[in-house]
Amino acid sequence: SVEKGVREKMDMGVLAGFPMVDMKVAVYDGTYHDVDSSDIAFKIAGSLALEAAAKKAGLTLLEPIMKVEVTIPEQFMGDVIGDLSAKRAQILSSEHHGKSVIITALVPLSEMSGYVTTLRSMTQGRGSVYMEPSHYEEVPQNIADKIVAKAKGESKES
Repeated sequence: SVEKGVREKMDMGVLAGFPMVDMKVAVYDGTYHDVDSSDIAFKIAGSLALEAAAKKAGLTLLEPIMKVEVTIPEQFMGDVIGDLSAKRAQILSSEHHGKSVIITALVPLSEMSGYVTTLRSMTQGRGSVYMEPSHYEEVPQNIADKIVAKAKGESKES
C-alpha cells in the first residue's frame, strides 16, 4: 500500500502536476497497529512522505529536447539560424551540400510548435525539417516559474 501511494504521487507529480521520473524510493522503518493501520492509511503515508522528501530534495522540471535537421537553400541560412537561436536552439553544425545547407541543432520541443509553417514562410516554401527526440534537459528557471504558475492557475507576468 505504501508503494501504491508513492507510485500514484509520482504519476500525479509534486511540481505543477507533471509526473516524476528517475527516482529511487526506499522505506526503512514502519509500524503496524491493529486498529489504526489500514491500506488507505499506508497509501496516504507513502504519498505524503514522497511529497515531503521531493520538496526537501529540490525538484527540477525537465523538457524534451529534439534533434532537428533543417535543409534550406543557402541564401536563407542567416534568417533560419537567427530564428532557431530565438527558439533556444543549440546549433551543432551547418553543412553545405551544393546550393543547400543542412543545419543540425538541439531545440526544446515546446519551441517547435508551428515551425514547419514558419520555415516555409522564411524560405519561400523551399525549406524542410526533420525532428527526432534527443534527450531531456532542465527547463531554465524563468521558464519553469511560468510553467508552474500556469499549471497552478496563477498569472505571472515578467
